[in-house]
Order: sequence, then structure tokens, then C-alpha cells
Amino acid sequence: MKKVRIEDIGGEILRDTSEYLLKDLPFGEHLTLSSTQLRANQSTTGHLHHDQEEVYYFHKGIGEMQIDDERFPVEAGDIVCINIGEFHRVFNTGVFGLYFICVFEGGRNH
Repeated sequence: MKKVRIEDIGGEILRDTSEYLLKDLPFGEHLTLSSTQLRANQSTTGHLHHDQEEVYYFHKGIGEMQIDDERFPVEAGDIVCINIGEFHRVFNTGVFGLYFICVFEGGRNH
């Protein structure tokens, strides 16, 4: 069992750049809980997985998410489920940070 606060899930800092702060917290035998603080007017690089599904939960801020060729608005409270093989990217369109949590099986493979 693991209990964390959504405002700071803890874990290892993987990247801390002018674009974003990324932390991963592995738990159990197969899952990773990841948090991203995407800075104002920035975006993630985007990627896809050939063997992983992901669930994104947007906690603070506003932005847009791209899944394959579709781009749509996201805001606090939104959940986006990403299928295996779908390209995905997040854009912060606001003037404040866009904070989201991601859950996926296995380790980071991108």
C-alpha cells in the first residue's frame, strides 16, 4: 500500500528544466505514478508507447492535449485515457503551471 498527496506524489526527479518538472514514483510490482508540472506556455515533447496504456489526470491549470492528430482542451478535473500506440502530447496554454498525474504499467520506456 502507498498513500501520497496529489499536490506532491514524491518520487525521483527525472527532469527539471525550463519546460517542466517530472517525477516518477514506482509502486507495487508493475505500476508507476508520475507527476508533471508543465510551466506556462510550454509543452511536452510528445511520444507514444508500443506496449503501454496510460491514464492522465489533470489537477491544476488549463491546456490542450494532443492524441494522434486530434488536439482538445484539458483542465483541472479532466481524465484522459491513452491507448497503446497513440501519440500524445500536452500543451500548457495558460499563464500558470499545468499540473497532471499519469499512471502507467511498467517503467519508463521513452
